[in-house]
Amino acid sequence: MSQILALAVPVVLLIGWAARGRYGVVTVTGAAGAVSVATTAGVWAAGRWVEADRWPGLVGLLELASLLLLVVLALRAEDGRRSAVAAWTVGGAVALWPSRFDVIVGGPLDALTLFGFGSAFTLPVVLAGLYLRGLDETRRRSVAAARRVQRLELAHDLHDFVAHDVSGMVAQAQAGIVLAASDPARAAALFERIEKAGLQALASLDRTVHLLRSEEPDGPERGPQPGLAELTELTDRFAESGGATVRLDTPAEQVGVPREVAATAYRIVVEALTNVRRHAPAARVVDVKVRREGRRLEVMVQDDGGGPQTSGPRLGEGRRGGSGLAGLAARVEALGGTLSSGREKTGGWRVTATMPLEGR
Repeated sequence: MSQILALAVPVVLLIGWAARGRYGVVTVTGAAGAVSVATTAGVWAAGRWVEADRWPGLVGLLELASLLLLVVLALRAEDGRRSAVAAWTVGGAVALWPSRFDVIVGGPLDALTLFGFGSAFTLPVVLAGLYLRGLDETRRRSVAAARRVQRLELAHDLHDFVAHDVSGMVAQAQAGIVLAASDPARAAALFERIEKAGLQALASLDRTVHLLRSEEPDGPERGPQPGLAELTELTDRFAESGGATVRLDTPAEQVGVPREVAATAYRIVVEALTNVRRHAPAARVVDVKVRREGRRLEVMVQDDGGGPQTSGPRLGEGRRGGSGLAGLAARVEALGGTLSSGREKTGGWRVTATMPLEGR
C-alpha cells in the first residue's frame, strides 16, 4: 500500500500541469506540495519504505525534481502571499520526503536533521525563482519606459509638425477669406496650399496612430526624421502660406552632423516659425541661420516683429504658451547643448540653440 502512494504526487502533477492554464502555476504548485505532504503522512501510516524498495525511491526523486521546478515557476510567475505559501508548502514536502524511508530515519533526531537539510536544499531553488522574477520585472519596466519615451516622442511629433501645418492652414484660410472677393485667383491658390498642408497633417496623424496601435514592444521602425536638408522646403512652405519672408542661411557642407542633432535643429526651426505665425503675424522678415562653429552647431531663428505694430504678447510674455520650446530645451540639453529665447530690442523674437557635433 505504501508503495502505491508513491504514484499519488506524479498523477497530481500531470493533472495539475494540464490544468495550469485555468488555475495557474501557483495553485498547481501549492496543491502538489500539499499532496506530497499527505503522501508522506500516508507512508508513515501504511509503513515506511525500506532499502529494497527501489522504484518508489526513483519515482520519489522525480517527484522532488518536479516540485522544485514548480517552485521556480511559481515564484517567477507571481509575487505575493499565494506564491510564498506555495513555496513554503513545497519546501516542507521536500524536507519531509526522506522520512518515508525507515532505513534513513531511525529516530526523532535523524528526522530533525533531514528536515533541516531538506529545508536548506530548497533555498537555492527559491533564490533562482526570485532572481528570474526580478529579471522579468526589470524587462517589463524597461519595456514600459521605452513605450513611455515613444509616446512622448509621438506627442512631440504632433506638436512640432501637425501644429505647424494646422497653424499654416489657419493663416491661409484667414487670408483666403479676404482675397475671395477681391482676387479669386489668389484665393484659389491659397486653398490649394491649405489642402496640401491638410494632407501633410493627416499623414502625420496617420503615422502617429499607426505607431500607437502597434502591439510590438518596441513598435514599428520609425521613418527617417527630417534634418538640415529639409529646411529649404520648410521655409518655402512657410513663405507660401502668407507668412513673412524667410532668409535661410545653412551650411553647404552637412556631412558630419549627427542625425539627432540635425533632426533637433529642424524641430527648433519648425517651432520657431510656428510661434512667429501664432504670435507675430505682422512680422515681415524671419532670419534662419544654421552654422557650424568648430565642433558645435548653432541654430538661430529671429523675426523682425513687424516693427512698431507688433501684435500682442509673445510666448512667455503675459500669456500662456505651449510646451514646445520647453520640450525642445530638454531635448537640446539631453544632447549636451543649450537653448534660449527672448525678445530683441527691435521688437522681434529670437530663438538660439547650440549643440555639440560629438557625443556628450
